[in-house]
Amino acid sequence: MQCDTWHQGGMASGDDRLAVALLALVLSALVLAGIAPHDRGVFALEVVPWVVLLAIAAALHRRFPLTPLSHAASAGLCLLLVVGAHYTYTRVPAGLWLRDALGFARNPYDRIVHFAGGFIAGLLVREVLLRRTRLVRGWRTFFLVSLVCLAGGALYEILEWWLAVLARRDAAEFLAMQGDPWDTQWDMFLALLGAALAQASLGRLQDRQMRRRGLKRES
Repeated sequence: MQCDTWHQGGMASGDDRLAVALLALVLSALVLAGIAPHDRGVFALEVVPWVVLLAIAAALHRRFPLTPLSHAASAGLCLLLVVGAHYTYTRVPAGLWLRDALGFARNPYDRIVHFAGGFIAGLLVREVLLRRTRLVRGWRTFFLVSLVCLAGGALYEILEWWLAVLARRDAAEFLAMQGDPWDTQWDMFLALLGAALAQASLGRLQDRQMRRRGLKRES
């Protein structure tokens, strides 16, 4: 199989401005959400893990700048997480409206977030692998990215369990299971589905953005 190599070039200043603007938007939303959350303990448990990841991504921005697509998708996920942490996932008004409008038995907001998490993870993992390994665009990369995201979803479920136990929080409140015995399986499946759909729908756009920013293929 022919292998291509990705070479990283400079990044346009406009992309830096976009990254800074999106970071400012997320931090502003986080501050507003933290003023009077429904449950401050749950809020802290929900936001601390991804805020740590956000800080790491910001610290690595100069060495590994992401495409605008990945930046925008990551910011969108952070905003969804902020809303969920503020209300707790079982009480998010938009989810309650969907539940009543569509006749669901539960608030579906947490499942929307797990799908979105897999979707964004699919883009991020794909970009990292194409830029840092000899993998090329194709079905092998598609399945590898999907499996990495599935493993990440499973690891996240384990970390949620450990956090709930260590913090002695009510599992029904923190994990948002809402009486569903298959909640964990649904979360992992939706993350996998999101990762697959992200690659199928936005993979070509991501490739174009990487090429335009100095990431070009050479045989």
